[in-house]
Amino acid sequence: MGRRMRTRDEVFGIPYGTRDFLPAEAKEKRAIESLLAEGFARWGYDEIVTPAFEFVDTLTLGNGRRIEPYMFKFFDRQNRTLALRHEMTTPIARVVASRMKGAEMPLKLFYLSPVYRYEQAQTGRQCEFYQAGVEFMGSDSEAADAEIVALAVASMKNAGLKNFQVCLGQVDFIHGLMQELRLDESAQEAVKAALEAHDLVGLRVLADQAGLAPKEKEALLAVPLLHGGTEIIEKARAMTTNGQSLRALDNLQAIYRLLQAYGAEEYVKFDLGIIRDFGYYTGMVFEAYTPGLGFPLCGGGRYDRLLSDFGRGCPATGFALGIERIMLALERENLKPPVSQKDTYISYAAPKREEAIRLAGERRAAGEIVELAPSEETRDEAVRRQTAKGYRELIYIE
Repeated sequence: MGRRMRTRDEVFGIPYGTRDFLPAEAKEKRAIESLLAEGFARWGYDEIVTPAFEFVDTLTLGNGRRIEPYMFKFFDRQNRTLALRHEMTTPIARVVASRMKGAEMPLKLFYLSPVYRYEQAQTGRQCEFYQAGVEFMGSDSEAADAEIVALAVASMKNAGLKNFQVCLGQVDFIHGLMQELRLDESAQEAVKAALEAHDLVGLRVLADQAGLAPKEKEALLAVPLLHGGTEIIEKARAMTTNGQSLRALDNLQAIYRLLQAYGAEEYVKFDLGIIRDFGYYTGMVFEAYTPGLGFPLCGGGRYDRLLSDFGRGCPATGFALGIERIMLALERENLKPPVSQKDTYISYAAPKREEAIRLAGERRAAGEIVELAPSEETRDEAVRRQTAKGYRELIYIE
């Protein structure tokens, strides 16, 4: 039986949801990652690296089953089901619970990693995409949450962004309000889905179906509109009397006061309609947006129950930044991250090859970025190559 002829797409194409980074894009991506890593390290965070794939049961422990249909799954030689990681927090929680039991708390960790989810590819999101993020484990204080938000602000600024806004919410405010309105579990899930989708029409239908009193319906429908400055907190207080929601608002006020100490408050607004993954997060949540992009650049919050699923109760908070989304935001703002400039192109006429090799070595040892011509060439050819390749200086030996 003859071999099947491969199509042109199979030879030159790439799998759905992936992309190539050509040299200029790869350089920009690497520059952003380096800036972020340097920034995380300056705040006292240590890098951690985990495998690209793990056992499915590990990645879906706790609340992860809802993401399983979007995972890339396969089998090892013992017929165990594996999957490419769909996010980084769960693998890091596994490491902390299993291999870092004796580590001094709190733990401050950062990562730069590709992650994988099978979903509809769109601008700013592929099936393979790159994230940078941090996890602050071992503290349940508002100071830890404020540090995470302030570090997210600093990271976006470090990457070169100028025009962005962080929207700060608290899942316990909504959870307490739904308990106060006596919504059953199925109604709560439906409300959550409507809030996540920013579906105001659907939320109104749910409010009608729940048989709420006029004032109760008004409170539920107001949640997605609670967006703005500190006045939003007082407006939210007037909507509820339950302790859980009021404590959530106190928590947000405490975090905001600390963000003022960080000098980050100008980038922060309150948005009590943000809930992200309601089952995953347990307190403060936030997302960062920039004009012209219809999806968040960054997101995170407090998740105090995840490590308990691995047998180690431990409060935690963190965030993840989308590298491609930062690149897209910079492009739309006509900004570029600071990238290392190519220094010197060294060319030569015959028989000066050995001298050129020695000079290139000396320049590289001094820290310069140097390219050496592959063979002798004329000065005009050297000038053309220097310009085409973007080198600041030409050294021509003749």
